[in-house]
Amino acid sequence: PLNPSTPQHLNPSTPQRLNLSTPKPLNPSTKMKINLITLGCFKNLVDSERIIHQIERNGHTVLHNSEEFSEAVIINTCGFILDAKTESIENILRIAEAKKKGLVKKIIVMGCLSQRYSESMKEEMPEIDSFYGVNDHEAILADLESNYYAGELHRRSLLTPTHYAYLKISEGCNRNCAFCAIPSIRGKQISVSIPDLIKEAKELTSKGVKEIILIAQDLTSYGTDIYSEKALPKLIGELVKIEEIQWLRLHYTYPYQFPADEIIQLMKDHPKICKYLDIPVQHISDSILKNMNRGHGSKEAMEIIHKFRKEIPDIAVRTTLITGFPGETAKDFSDLKELVASAKFDRLGVFTYSHEEGTPAYEKFKDNVPEKLKISRMEELLAMQESISLENNQLKLNKVFKVLIDNKEGEFYIGRTEFDSPEVDNEVLIPAENTELQIGEFWEVEIYDATEFDLFGRLR
Repeated sequence: PLNPSTPQHLNPSTPQRLNLSTPKPLNPSTKMKINLITLGCFKNLVDSERIIHQIERNGHTVLHNSEEFSEAVIINTCGFILDAKTESIENILRIAEAKKKGLVKKIIVMGCLSQRYSESMKEEMPEIDSFYGVNDHEAILADLESNYYAGELHRRSLLTPTHYAYLKISEGCNRNCAFCAIPSIRGKQISVSIPDLIKEAKELTSKGVKEIILIAQDLTSYGTDIYSEKALPKLIGELVKIEEIQWLRLHYTYPYQFPADEIIQLMKDHPKICKYLDIPVQHISDSILKNMNRGHGSKEAMEIIHKFRKEIPDIAVRTTLITGFPGETAKDFSDLKELVASAKFDRLGVFTYSHEEGTPAYEKFKDNVPEKLKISRMEELLAMQESISLENNQLKLNKVFKVLIDNKEGEFYIGRTEFDSPEVDNEVLIPAENTELQIGEFWEVEIYDATEFDLFGRLR
């Protein structure tokens, strides 16, 4: 069996529609209990939601990320970086062991890891019944002896709370960032048409969704393949017309040729567009950015951020940075620290560079920054951000914000302002004692205390 600590030995394959097992004849009368395990990003989550709808449409019972063993288990894997691959392999081996004990009858592996390493996985994991790639939903349904409803691709069984959902506006990516394996896994960008996205968004709002979060590998380039222009502003302009959408949030906006002026104007004209910008700059050293094949320099990325902050002063800016890219010097890292100190990002994610097979950086550069140094640099940036986040949060004291309640945990209701995305950003904690709040509703909340990553509020 594969050693989850060393998944690099697998050989990546060319993206293709994978169907490495012969589906059985359709027999929708055979009903099963199926556990679907989702790993990786929110884009994977949307894929799982679509598959679950199809499976449930056939009358099967579906569990999600359950500890309960079932007749069949589908593992929707991530194969982006080392940590994600390790997690995926560990889950596959765990379920394979359960199958040996007779606790599981059938195992299907799908998603990015399976797309990327299909042949090696098939050879080294004989316990797995079937391997499929990222787009093989129809073949998976056939493997489950179930029908595939091609006319219901806009329908999903939500795995998020019913008041917010992710809307994946395109698949794949035309960028060629040196560190990124996504184009080799998911292929070139394929945008979903605006009418189809409007149809899907209306389907989501019919389920009670009030916040739509736009996601893609590259939000900025949406529409260039089907409309021959960057159509993100047009899409946003149509989505805000849907009355039931109260918050519209943008994730994964690539800095290169970002349509800042149009998006800024839309934010000014439509309050339902959250004052929130997720723009991954990755680094500030121009030499590193050039070697990363980002297509932009530090000046261009920072000009976008400065423009948004000038035109929309209270906007929350989220970014991600990478430490330890090949050739990163002490001076490069010093510049990165200066960026964090001066830009004072509202939200910051930091990742260590992962030397991934099949990427331009893997072919061109040696992974010459020691792993311990990558990690120490990451930790130093995150420590700096803690102080910045505390400072930013304390500026919110005694102010009133519109808060969407996501859930209740112990003695607190947990909510978010428009400046925070679910699961990755700050939360607002409201004492539940003597308070009855409805999950999925908006409330006016006054902030009375703040920590590095949490706000504490009371109803106004």
